[in-house]
Amino acid sequence: MKRPAPAVTMVNMTSTRQPDVVGLRRCSIRVKLLHAVGLMAGVVLLGATGSGVQPASNPHGPAISDQKIVPRGQMSPTVVPKTTRATRGTSRSDNKAPSAAVDPAWARRTARAAAIPLPALTAYARASMLAPRGCRIGWTTLAGVGWIESQHGTLGGRRLRRDGQSSSPILGPALDGSGEFAAIGATRASARWHGNRTWDRAVGPMQFIPSTWRTWQADGDGDGSADPNDLDDAALAAARYLCQSGDLMVGDTWARAILSYNNSTDYVLDVYTAADAYDDRTR
Repeated sequence: MKRPAPAVTMVNMTSTRQPDVVGLRRCSIRVKLLHAVGLMAGVVLLGATGSGVQPASNPHGPAISDQKIVPRGQMSPTVVPKTTRATRGTSRSDNKAPSAAVDPAWARRTARAAAIPLPALTAYARASMLAPRGCRIGWTTLAGVGWIESQHGTLGGRRLRRDGQSSSPILGPALDGSGEFAAIGATRASARWHGNRTWDRAVGPMQFIPSTWRTWQADGDGDGSADPNDLDDAALAAARYLCQSGDLMVGDTWARAILSYNNSTDYVLDVYTAADAYDDRTR
């Protein structure tokens, strides 16, 4: 699990131009989803262990993770990335540099339409293609997560460089047990990513906790290193992490996968709204 506590960089989706599904349309989507899944109760956090999340028992109706909720653009033919060659990762421990080439013309056109930085769009598309065999995960889903976590690496006025790195590191608050945050002590290995020798912090555009990064790390751009601050690497690691739930096009897997990334029903709905908006923009 990437994070056992609420999002450390949750973004107000109405604060900037991306995605532009706000106001009445976003409310309508939320109401329809809530009605569809019968959300009469929330889900439970399993404390600070980071060992996993499960939906709460709900005598009044199913929780969000019990339902089939998949953004329309998850694998829509109009938004599937074009590629000239690709191979897929096979396991969570396989961080060997992948081989994939996203069609540059498709990427430029899609990035403009979606209003996503080109390096971010390319990272999401490549990660979608290189997801573990048997797992279908759309680039729009990864983009939805990337928007909520860090506005595609541009949070706080940062720029996303061509190499997938933000102009300055994106770090979450210290996970010191205060408020609703878990208490996760830093190690010598984890401190190298965030500089805090006492408490861990979520790192990079996809906000990985170092211990989770150690499990799911990936070299998404084939530069010989796996770096959570590099969106190319972080997007592929996120795809691998989400795919541990199974094929995101099957049954309730999409909702369960996003819920495992951040155990919050609001988070699932926000990622859905963002992914759906990117689908609308690129049709």
